[in-house]
Amino acid sequence: MVGVDRSDEIREFLISRRAKLSPEQAGIPTYGDLRRVPGLRREEVAHLAGVSADYYTRLERGSIRGVSDGVLEAVAAALQLDEAERAHLMDLARAANAPSPRLPRRPPQQRVRPGVLRLPDGMTGAVAIVQNGRSDVLAANLLGRALYGPVFNSAAQSSSAASSGSDTWSRTPNQARYIFLDPGAGDFYPDWRAVAATTVAMLRLEAGRNPDDRALNELVGELTTRSGLFSALWAGHDVRIHTAGTKRFHHPVAGDLSLQFETLDLPGDQGQTLFTFTAEPGSASGNALAFLASWAATPPETTTAGHPAGGTTTPGLRSPAQPGTPNPGKTEP
Repeated sequence: MVGVDRSDEIREFLISRRAKLSPEQAGIPTYGDLRRVPGLRREEVAHLAGVSADYYTRLERGSIRGVSDGVLEAVAAALQLDEAERAHLMDLARAANAPSPRLPRRPPQQRVRPGVLRLPDGMTGAVAIVQNGRSDVLAANLLGRALYGPVFNSAAQSSSAASSGSDTWSRTPNQARYIFLDPGAGDFYPDWRAVAATTVAMLRLEAGRNPDDRALNELVGELTTRSGLFSALWAGHDVRIHTAGTKRFHHPVAGDLSLQFETLDLPGDQGQTLFTFTAEPGSASGNALAFLASWAATPPETTTAGHPAGGTTTPGLRSPAQPGTPNPGKTEP
């Protein structure tokens, strides 16, 4: 497990955001002076936020207890934080003002309610999965299991290895573990590095919202230890809200797909999000997705390919030819 020092989190986040903002972007004239630090100086942020340099220095050192939302909003505006960064700063301040539990809590095993399960099950022409803030895949419809077959298969294989004592990770399929620890992820995601960066940014945002989530802390500690790329990205303190966009896959059965995704937070189940993926009808990706749906609906045998916590029971996936070794350009530094 990794300990969570909230003062350090606040300090490092504010320093990282200050370093990213140039004087030109902030509208501050430099008159050609030599600057020893990247980005803005502390006194410049303080001036833009309308607070004293000493006061802002205390904030940047993590002394944020009792600071008003108005001051935090002023600092966010001075640093030109986006929506995700602003929310993250507020989450860090909220956590700093809350009493710390004696031990990080382990939340109860998340299960997807039957009413929610019927949503992905009813989407026969779209990929649908339910995921939590730790990137655990809690449930998936048949097409979702087919598309994310490599993720489910990796989790199943790792669980088998863990039971034999050769590994300890992977219970529920987890996107972050797959991306950073499975050598096939570089082939499955053509934009692997971008997907990796987005995944870390989403985990960082979740860590700000739930700093005492023991399972999340353990996941971050594990990935930091086992993946140099994860460790480097985590140190960047970037955060991101992922609501819609396009994601590319190189599937071992269906080939290349470019799918549009939408997300729907489930307010009745805190931390759970429904992801859907669709393709333009008649496009190459649409034809590939239709082929994958047909393939998944008529498997040669019924097996169990891992199961989401509380998820639907669907025929297991075939064992297609596994993705090849990752592109050398996508391996970690």
